[in-house]
Amino acid sequence: MNSYLFELKEGLIISFKAIRANKVRSILTTLGIIIGVWAVVTMSTAIKGIDLAFQSGVSSLGSDNLYIDKWAWFTNDTPWWELRNRKNLDMEDYERFVSLAELPLAVAPSMFSRETVKHEDKALEFINITGTTHNYLETTNLVMEEGRFFNELESDGNRNVIVLGSEVNKKLFPLGNGLGNYVRVKGQKLKVVGILEEQGSWVMGNFNPDNQVFVPIGFVFKYLQRESFGSITINVRAPNSTMVEPVKEEAIGIMRRVRGLSYDQPDDFSINQQEGLLSEINSTIGVIQIAGLFITGLSLFVGAIGIMNIMFVSVKERTKEIGIRKAIGAKRRTILGQFISESAVICLLGGTIGLGLAVLTSFIINQFLPTAVQIDAVFLAIIISILTGVLSGFAPAYTAAKMDPVDALRYE
Repeated sequence: MNSYLFELKEGLIISFKAIRANKVRSILTTLGIIIGVWAVVTMSTAIKGIDLAFQSGVSSLGSDNLYIDKWAWFTNDTPWWELRNRKNLDMEDYERFVSLAELPLAVAPSMFSRETVKHEDKALEFINITGTTHNYLETTNLVMEEGRFFNELESDGNRNVIVLGSEVNKKLFPLGNGLGNYVRVKGQKLKVVGILEEQGSWVMGNFNPDNQVFVPIGFVFKYLQRESFGSITINVRAPNSTMVEPVKEEAIGIMRRVRGLSYDQPDDFSINQQEGLLSEINSTIGVIQIAGLFITGLSLFVGAIGIMNIMFVSVKERTKEIGIRKAIGAKRRTILGQFISESAVICLLGGTIGLGLAVLTSFIINQFLPTAVQIDAVFLAIIISILTGVLSGFAPAYTAAKMDPVDALRYE
């Protein structure tokens, strides 16, 4: 055991001396692995950041929620033209559903429109306006940063009040004085009664609550009917995750009754769930990961080929040295270990540099897109560096180890 450790120590010392003696060549050799590790770690942090941003965005919807809609949000056996021809869900459907449902924790309608929101000389175009009732907050995980959500009196009376998402508030009121102020939508003046806490999920785009505003649903019917999506969505929240399926089954039965469907008629509505969104997200992330692995694998392969070529050159240049070492008793495993160690050390140095560049790149990218530097990415970089060094250095090391000492000493 001690002899193995001694040989390993000697091999590493010789490797460091060889690297120091050929600085330029060593730097050029590490470029391939630097680029490869940089690509691996950067891709890993970007994918993780995107995944966390998706999860964060979806969590704002509430994991115990169901969405009764005219449209199926994701995979569906019904052709799109049949979905389009379905009768819109309206407030009468919502009211009848509320009167019959017993299991949900909370129920609220929502109707969407896109409009320009103005304050003095500032105007934000194509903002998602969600018309709903005072119960809406109970069907989500949204939290108020300032003020409050509109109350039952304001909701039922269709008062001109509005709740702003955090990004909308920042853009319209950069000095932070949005609460209690007024904005205009479709020429109507609305008082800001509340501002939502920031969700910070860029991946949901305009559907991120940060980029939305919320008004009483009557305001949408009265002023934005033409621009709205026509059909309402009924947001249903189960008391807990174990009750989601019972609430769903009850919702299906009630909606079939509300819509007047006979037993042999198919549903003319859809029950959408967060799981469908998560499934779509995971499949998207999967495609990104496959593409990322292919690109980074290609980078590492090119880097490994470069290291192998340089190591073959190094073996040729040091043939006489190998002959002398073997002539004085060096074993094959010693020579093999020396050159594999040298290749591994070069790759480890390159991997460390690549890791540092990747972390720096991730911080820069994070100013525009979410990234998440994980501790496992550090271990991944180190393991990849060492494995690449061992694998790319094995063939040159084996060539050196099997040299005949007499032929090696005569090599010029």
